[in-house]
Amino acid sequence: MGGLEDDEPPSKRVKASTRELKGLSNGESLKEPASCSFGASMARPLASQGDDEVIGSKGVKKVEFVRIIAEALYSLGYSKTGACLEEESGIPFHSSTVSVFIQQILDGNWDGSLASLHKIGIVDESIIKSASFIILQQKFFELLDHEKLMEALKTLRTEISPLSINSNKVRELSSFILSPTYSIVDGISGQGMVKSKPRSELLEDLQKLFPPTVMIPDRRLLQLIEQALDLQREACLFHNSSVGETSLFTDHHCGKDQIPSQTVQILQDHHDEVWYLQFSQNGKYLASSSSDNSAIIWEVDLNGKVSLKHRLIGHQKPVSCLSWSPDDDQILTCGEEEVVRRWDVSSGKCLQVYEKGLVGLISCSWSPDGKCVFSGLTDKSIIMWDLDGKEMECLKGQKTIRISDLQITSDGKLIITICKETMILLLDRESRAERCIEEDQMIVSFTLSRDNKYLLVSLVNEELHLWSIQGHVRLVAKYKGHRRSRFIVRACFGGLEQAFIASGSEDSQVYIWHRGSGELIETLGGHSGAVNCISWNPANPHMLASASDDRSIRIWGLKQLHSKRKGKEKSPSNNGIHYCNGATV
Repeated sequence: MGGLEDDEPPSKRVKASTRELKGLSNGESLKEPASCSFGASMARPLASQGDDEVIGSKGVKKVEFVRIIAEALYSLGYSKTGACLEEESGIPFHSSTVSVFIQQILDGNWDGSLASLHKIGIVDESIIKSASFIILQQKFFELLDHEKLMEALKTLRTEISPLSINSNKVRELSSFILSPTYSIVDGISGQGMVKSKPRSELLEDLQKLFPPTVMIPDRRLLQLIEQALDLQREACLFHNSSVGETSLFTDHHCGKDQIPSQTVQILQDHHDEVWYLQFSQNGKYLASSSSDNSAIIWEVDLNGKVSLKHRLIGHQKPVSCLSWSPDDDQILTCGEEEVVRRWDVSSGKCLQVYEKGLVGLISCSWSPDGKCVFSGLTDKSIIMWDLDGKEMECLKGQKTIRISDLQITSDGKLIITICKETMILLLDRESRAERCIEEDQMIVSFTLSRDNKYLLVSLVNEELHLWSIQGHVRLVAKYKGHRRSRFIVRACFGGLEQAFIASGSEDSQVYIWHRGSGELIETLGGHSGAVNCISWNPANPHMLASASDDRSIRIWGLKQLHSKRKGKEKSPSNNGIHYCNGATV
């Protein structure tokens, strides 16, 4: 009946997750696990439990809880224990109808499975139709596998086509009969014999289609535990390490010593105020620019020590900003209302100068492929150059003001710039569609998150605003505490998964907030002048750099590590001792 059925009768109840079924080839049945040693007298009917009975303080349904535990036991291979849980609780892992349906699929009893499909509690007719299509498609392929072309054609005409869904797929199926050389091997079009998928995989496809109340998703308990751990880590104010053990026996908690808050090095090679600094994407370099008309490339060694690599000389005015190329092999520097220079990181040589007549350049950025350079100009336009300095495109109009912030998203789709004192422009490069972030206060600076989803905006009223720029632009969070009255002060994302916000301040301190909660978690003192810019090493969450009007750059690391390093010649390469749930690594 219904296609290629197996002689072995279906077992009474299937007690296994679909993950266990992967090892079964077509036609195999699941054997009934050994019965529980407590005996049948211990079993209680499901009705006595009550579907609405809850446990705990959050209204967890007991039936769902027990079924998820049973699924976890079966997926781990503990079939006897799972069967005992079912028998003692009186709560079946699957309903008897679902168990019959599963066995019918494994046995290739297609007519029986289609009949059971209407009895397993699925209300949505579209799901039933889609599931029927998947089952009949499997039947079709198995008939072709056995070279029963006429029966396959009959299945296609009388069972699959009348479902009136997925017409493109139906035409594709018909081609397997009309063109014997055109076939599918394990679901991939190409030459060879037609081959159906294992029936256990068919069950997995059906499970993804069905409501979870009918068939529990594979490894659901593990998924819930992982979600709980993620939430605990997100709520942890100081979680800043991917190294360390996470235990299910205790709630997650990291100490404050995970935040870089100890000055581990002071760099004093600039001769005037340090205005800007930025780590390279790979974390191996740090670049800084100063009002002394120079920029410096610093090298970060494996032990986290920073040393001068190249001093970049050539600008005639203070260097207001810089930008690393996508591969970190080159860097752009922008003189204040002057020119943009492109430098080779390895040699320190200037490769190209970008200028526009008597118009000054005020910002610089790279295209994601590293083949183009963008710059904002004092005439409020934005120019795109090729690497050799040829002007490729000019966006005229009020596209930028004299604050040197210009960024391109890593997919190359958006140009982001400050277009008015209180407005940031998000310009789609292809459609030229414009979206805007409007603030009530004057904008001082902004920075883009690594995932291109958020923009951190610094305002004159001593607030930082976090905006989501995916889809509808919306304000997500505000951060307060730092001081700003006269100068451009910059903030950054940082730490593990950019879970923190750090900002400079005119009171000579560095401020760090937990991004998710908005709580100010650390204030770092040490500079003797306004802190203009902060950069967090993207490759090392325990390394932070700050630039100040006191002409210095401070490198911040972990306090615990700094105290343990004293008197030691060699230091560990990770620039951090990791604490997680009390474990030290």
